[in-house]
Amino acid sequence: MQAMEPAPTAPGERKLGPSAVIPAIIALALWCVYLLDHGLHLDLYQYGVYPRSWHGLPGILCSPFIHGDAEHVLNNSIPVVVLGTALMYFFPQLAGRVLLYSWLVSGLGVWLSARPSYHIGASGVVYGLAAFLFTTGVLRKQRMLMGLSLLVVFLYGSMLWGVVPLFPKISWESHFWGAAAGVVMAFAYRRIPSVVRDPREIVWPDEEEEEGPPAEVTDAAEMDEQGTGSWRTSHSWQRFDPEEPAER
Repeated sequence: MQAMEPAPTAPGERKLGPSAVIPAIIALALWCVYLLDHGLHLDLYQYGVYPRSWHGLPGILCSPFIHGDAEHVLNNSIPVVVLGTALMYFFPQLAGRVLLYSWLVSGLGVWLSARPSYHIGASGVVYGLAAFLFTTGVLRKQRMLMGLSLLVVFLYGSMLWGVVPLFPKISWESHFWGAAAGVVMAFAYRRIPSVVRDPREIVWPDEEEEEGPPAEVTDAAEMDEQGTGSWRTSHSWQRFDPEEPAER
């Protein structure tokens, strides 16, 4: 006997609050580690990722919890809550895997390829979540996912420019590997359905030609409005003194 998948729910039928619990706990953990680090002068940056060195290998697991200052942890904890809540809301069956792979792939990529310095911060994970949500929204033709991702990009900062080596203090390598992991996972899991679906699918222009005129002409205008946005810095840090941390 073949198991039947549960029918997707409409956006208003699923509660948003429970989806925010785990992301809020993770953000609280980031702040607790930061306050302990700076309050007790623990110098936890030494547990960040230091590329191609054995003592920097544990940073693959530890670095997302370590941040350089209050602005750094704030700029990472807010997207963790927003994107994590969206991930739990739309894909509770995938949330753990997306978080884990974003974490491990970004850390391992930094360890293998980044510049010699301590790389710290949760930006690699944030880039993984954002890239997954946006790419899977495009693949699944879901307005809510794409709109949410663009909103976070607008509020969070210049995630686009964060994946190229423009700013010496920014660990662009962690951003790049996190975003790459998110895109790959979106393609790998594209056949796993979201538990929440848009009331109507997006119809791309080439599909309109094949299927006939769209039901409503307002869809294109809505997509144009969602496609605009600005990109600002994510305030992920990179310090090039081998004795100091590179934050991401």
